[in-house]
Amino acid sequence: MKITPNSGTGSGAITPDGSSVEVYKRIKPREEPDVVAGQVPVGGSVLDLGAGVGRVTHALIERGYEVVAVDESAEMLAEVRGAETVCTRIQDLRLGRRFDGVLMASNLVHTADEEGRHGLLEACARHVAGDGAVLIQWTPPERHDAWEVGRGRTEGDMRIEMSALEEVAPGVVNATMRSVCGEHEWTQSFTSRRLSDDQLAAALEAAGLRLDRFLTDDRTWVKAVPSTGS
Repeated sequence: MKITPNSGTGSGAITPDGSSVEVYKRIKPREEPDVVAGQVPVGGSVLDLGAGVGRVTHALIERGYEVVAVDESAEMLAEVRGAETVCTRIQDLRLGRRFDGVLMASNLVHTADEEGRHGLLEACARHVAGDGAVLIQWTPPERHDAWEVGRGRTEGDMRIEMSALEEVAPGVVNATMRSVCGEHEWTQSFTSRRLSDDQLAAALEAAGLRLDRFLTDDRTWVKAVPSTGS
């Protein structure tokens, strides 16, 4: 199966994964800070992988966490304030230190690149403390199956919705999200692989992590911990 590279369109900087800096500057944190607060003591250290413009990083700093923000886009990280920033691909990250919490949001785990997914999860395992928590946002299979064109949400004065969806292989879809704010319009096209609970657990195990539990009623947040002896 050939994986179509992510892409994006619209005004302003577009990152390698197709994300628009201008779009993410308009999106507020949602449940992410509460998810972290439920698993990492206030004052603890948090590694925010795929931090973008600091949407969650800033909220965590306000709550008293020490945050290191990682992203492959220098344009995104230029918006981050009050945190150490590291500009690199997550898979290539090697800080030589460990954190009380490692956060990987934005459904990055659903990359259709199996090797890429393993690299993401290995980076999580490399940087979490022995008694720490890896907090991963994902789309449970029942929600992934429910994706449809036109579904979306409103962020302030911006509308975000799925404008295209095509299954290109069993469990693999190409999708496009369109964001509209006034006269401005942006798109981000990406490929997403459906993961079952067992597939997620197996991917974590292969990276030296163990699925501990689901943290939210909708099961979109997962806590993983280092495997025994890893």
